[in-house]
Amino acid sequence: MKYARFSKNGETHYGLVDGDHIKVIQGDLFDPSHEVTDEAHPLDEVRLLAPVEPGKLVCVGLNYRLHAEESGLAVPDDPMLFICSPEAIIASGDTILLNNDHDRIEFEAEIAIVVGKTCKDVTREQAGDYIFGYTCANDVSNRDLQLKDGQFARAKSFDTYKPLGPWIATGLDPDNVAIELRQNGEVRQSSNTNDMIFSIGEIFEFISGVMTLKPGDVIITGTPSGVGPMKEGDRISITIEGIGELENTVALA
Repeated sequence: MKYARFSKNGETHYGLVDGDHIKVIQGDLFDPSHEVTDEAHPLDEVRLLAPVEPGKLVCVGLNYRLHAEESGLAVPDDPMLFICSPEAIIASGDTILLNNDHDRIEFEAEIAIVVGKTCKDVTREQAGDYIFGYTCANDVSNRDLQLKDGQFARAKSFDTYKPLGPWIATGLDPDNVAIELRQNGEVRQSSNTNDMIFSIGEIFEFISGVMTLKPGDVIITGTPSGVGPMKEGDRISITIEGIGELENTVALA
């Protein structure tokens, strides 16, 4: 199943993607009692929004073996966590606005977890019971500020620095899907989530052991090797097997 958040005639809805149409959902997406109605709209006649508006955006760094190698860093013993501002989230089709034209600002393709139920201290074996689904993410990062600050919050939290979308997919094995990023049509990152150091279940166990997670919260899980700089005018597309394509253009703020 694929669930999207969209706007039509000035109203915002959740919907179930059905081929080239989207069926309106009545009720809370994260409540199992929600209903898929007969009201349907062609996808090309609605505006897709970021698939969720999370209360928390939790991020994992350095979680692919080949990316750790290219960064010259040791494989971490535990997932490396940081928090980014949810205000950084934009939708597929929106524009990434670089905060300046001289720093090195890089793309990072990632698979994102969307939390489905309030939970705390979940084991890795139980994680699937609390995950609603998955979406594509671009963890845009200002490397100059990351180095200057010695931590990640500012470098990764500028408005527009966290594209998500195009929708939330369910029913896939998140630990074994192809992930690819193209910059202006050229492949820059091409990998599989089976290169992750910590699996989705391990990440969920670790984070829920630290903080309570709530429906709609988002966890982004690290990026494969091949990260690189973006510039004004670029088109960045991220495709994850079983989910879809997240595409954004790049401009100067």
